[in-house]
Amino acid sequence: MPNVLDLKRFGNPVLRQTARTLSIDEICSVATQKLIADIRHTNEQKQYGVGLAAPQIGVSVALSVIGIKPTPTRPNVQPFERVIINPRYTGVGRRVPLWEGCQSCGTGNDTLYAQVPRYRKIEASWYDEKGGLNREILEDFVAHVFQHETDHLNGILFVDKVRDTKSYMLVSEYRERILKA
Repeated sequence: MPNVLDLKRFGNPVLRQTARTLSIDEICSVATQKLIADIRHTNEQKQYGVGLAAPQIGVSVALSVIGIKPTPTRPNVQPFERVIINPRYTGVGRRVPLWEGCQSCGTGNDTLYAQVPRYRKIEASWYDEKGGLNREILEDFVAHVFQHETDHLNGILFVDKVRDTKSYMLVSEYRERILKA
């Protein structure tokens, strides 16, 4: 039975560490498979958004679970559910500012949001939970989330990439002012 794990918050040193990459043997190990199940279960039970990286639950390994699905605020989003291990990407084109937040910097309506310049299109590679190498062109929201989750594994938080500091707001304001506009 998977466990619900505690989320680490901004200020916890584990969020600023570069996560350790995993070997194929480690990826396929019972311990890593349990970690994946626990992260996936935590994200589903707590409804922590669209992704959760291992450092966010206190484990400094290069592993993240992405679970994008349509919601009332994102009804047309492309579903994308992947375990990404040792991810890498190369941006295609220019960066454009897109809205994002992070569950490690708030709860519920008090989660911090801001505009972050991200590539709309990336060439991504990662290992999956079976140790298989994946290469794919990712675009739009999926590319945005992949970049955010990869940053977590490199000790980078979204606030480090905000250029327009006047864009900071809590999610309650974001929903009221940006989504309704």
